[in-house]
Amino acid sequence: MAFEGLSEKLQNVFKNLRGKGRLSEADVKTAMKEVKMALLEADVSFKVVKAFINNVTERAVGADVLNSLTPGQMVIKIVNEELTKLMGDETVEIELKSGNEPTVIMMCGLQGAGKTTMAAKLAGKFKSKGRKPLLVACDIYRPAAIEQLRINAEKVGVDFFQMGTNHAPVDIVKAALNHAKTENENVIIIDTAGRLHIDEEMMQELITIKDEVHVDHTLLTVDSMTGQDAVNVAEAFNSKLEITGVILTKLDGDTRGGAALSIKFVTGKPILYVGVGEKMDDVEQFYPDRMASRLLGMGDILTLIDKAEAQYNEEKSKELEKKIRKAEFDFNDYLEQIDNMRNMGGLSKIMEMMPSMGMGNVDLKGANLEDGEAGLKKVEAIIHSMTAKERANPDLLNPSRKNRIARGAGVDVAEVNRMVKQFYETRKMMKQMSGMLSSKKKGKFKLPFGLGG
Repeated sequence: MAFEGLSEKLQNVFKNLRGKGRLSEADVKTAMKEVKMALLEADVSFKVVKAFINNVTERAVGADVLNSLTPGQMVIKIVNEELTKLMGDETVEIELKSGNEPTVIMMCGLQGAGKTTMAAKLAGKFKSKGRKPLLVACDIYRPAAIEQLRINAEKVGVDFFQMGTNHAPVDIVKAALNHAKTENENVIIIDTAGRLHIDEEMMQELITIKDEVHVDHTLLTVDSMTGQDAVNVAEAFNSKLEITGVILTKLDGDTRGGAALSIKFVTGKPILYVGVGEKMDDVEQFYPDRMASRLLGMGDILTLIDKAEAQYNEEKSKELEKKIRKAEFDFNDYLEQIDNMRNMGGLSKIMEMMPSMGMGNVDLKGANLEDGEAGLKKVEAIIHSMTAKERANPDLLNPSRKNRIARGAGVDVAEVNRMVKQFYETRKMMKQMSGMLSSKKKGKFKLPFGLGG
């Protein structure tokens, strides 16, 4: 999980604050020293840390905070607000022109930051919003990058344009714009060449494209695992090119968090998107407030809801609701719910977004989740060992059938019995919760596919 080390340290600091009935100015300053060390260890810029700590301390030692009924919670609230402000205050989206007027987006960044993959991910994201993107290969120094972009364009189902390695990038862009006009493509995403370090040749190439072609957005892709170096790269690109915004990749890796917490403060440019995995749809809008909440252990329920809604199918949901009310929920439905959860990132991703503060410090990560994932795979194996009739009608499962299923799944019959028992308990609970599942009709929000609880 991104920021895991930083998040754990911050939560430990504030756990101590929450336990105190009253806070003194010394308590706050001691806590801020610990926060300062946690941020510096996470590779956050010293300049950023200094400004952040000063702002929080100034607000937190006020009489209205220290004399409040819950001063510890007030300090956490202030830290949450200041973290959000640090990362951008509000969510910024890429503005696309209306109708068929093309929006030109130029991707830039160092080699290895994930720029070419991110170009395709963005194309897929824009396509899902009803746009018609075109991916343009302008890395004339790496034939492998051109082929990678072509393959990724196929994966996300968008058009791809290339002229090989013997033309100047600016000429390729001009030809691509004419192609896009002919094909009525309205989002042109240019994948430019990267280097292992910043050099004049690379910068001049990008400047030439911007001078000769109207580029609406210049997006810098940086590897969040490089920490403070990512901030230095962002500063350098911004000073030469006046970037529109930043995309952070590899935020699902073992990143210390420095880049996300420093880039906006240092460059003044917003973080627009974050890469959170290897799949083509593993890209998320960056929400500063949600990231701050996750850092402080408050969870990220809104992103969880977004992921749930992405799996939502109204027709299937209504059908499932009827089955739940009539206790007709079967093993096919059970499999579908497991599949939906996996599409949301699996148990580990879901638990990352659940609040850990106030949960009695229950360890929801690590081995427990690995056991849970393994358990789900075992459940799938057992269900797949059933016949179509057995999956559709769980009541058919007598002892002899269960023995056959256990042999097919390679498990002990006791595990089959346990799974079937859990299934019936789940079905019973879901029937009892059917009122909650129908709350949408009363104007309340309903989570899709049986996640109402």
